[in-house]
Amino acid sequence: MTLLELDRPGVEKSSRIGAPPDGEGSVQVKPDPSVQIETAKVFAVYGKGGIGKSTTSSNLSVAFSKLGKRVLQIGCDPKHDSTFTLTKRLMPTVIDVLESVDFHSEELRTEDFVFEGYNGVMCVEAGGPPAGTGCGGYVVGQTVKLLKEHHLLEDTDVVIFDVLGDVVCGGFASPLQHAERGLIVTANDFDSIFAMNRIVSAIQAKAKNYDVRLGGVIANRSAGTDEIDRYNEATGMQRLAHFPDLDAIRRSRLKKQTLFEMDPTPELEAVQQEYLRLAANLWAGVEPLKAQPMKDREIFDFLGFD
Repeated sequence: MTLLELDRPGVEKSSRIGAPPDGEGSVQVKPDPSVQIETAKVFAVYGKGGIGKSTTSSNLSVAFSKLGKRVLQIGCDPKHDSTFTLTKRLMPTVIDVLESVDFHSEELRTEDFVFEGYNGVMCVEAGGPPAGTGCGGYVVGQTVKLLKEHHLLEDTDVVIFDVLGDVVCGGFASPLQHAERGLIVTANDFDSIFAMNRIVSAIQAKAKNYDVRLGGVIANRSAGTDEIDRYNEATGMQRLAHFPDLDAIRRSRLKKQTLFEMDPTPELEAVQQEYLRLAANLWAGVEPLKAQPMKDREIFDFLGFD
């Protein structure tokens, strides 16, 4: 059984008659109107591969939980390691468990694919299709459908999608169909900001047809933010938080711990407070941004000179 074929029902090219424009040349998994996240605040976290999205997402999930919110984190990456600092292990993915029952989802129990992590954060790893054979949008859609069938979204205040690298193709852009705000994690360097600029374009494209809006930038693994701030000023983006390049943050992944479980130091406590501040601001609601991303050559020139 293949996970997705482009000609199967539910997949549309934006160029087809009657299909809404969803980015030039886009191939999308058409969302099922009945499979929507209606009651929770939903955030989709994007950024360059290796920039620390999973660390950021997991600690943000804990921060929301420390504020008394019921949190669900959904990892959207084939390597399914988004939540392992929360659960202390690599969990089976939604695709794994669906394949184990020959895609008869009615045979699954909640505990087959949802696991409780640190401080009550609920964790799901959507996984991804086998390499070269399917679409990440199908995986995300099946995950949300399962969560709704098991009534898990009704008791959730916050959903965080931790999304694969800087891949914002039709499949892995699909969390934006569910999100209220798209958040971008970046470092203060050329490659990270270049990737952020492309992600800004992707979120703006989705905003034409879905409720998602740009929420802002989370500066990560950076002593300073001068280049990020310069880009923000030029494009209309906004920095929401700044997390420095601390060795304790690197070690937290090795220890399979969130930053809220690490031995306290003044520097680490400051980072914890920044996560709590970020969670509180996101819960209160950040204004949507109408940023204007640069063309590739323009940003190359903008960032390419000292």
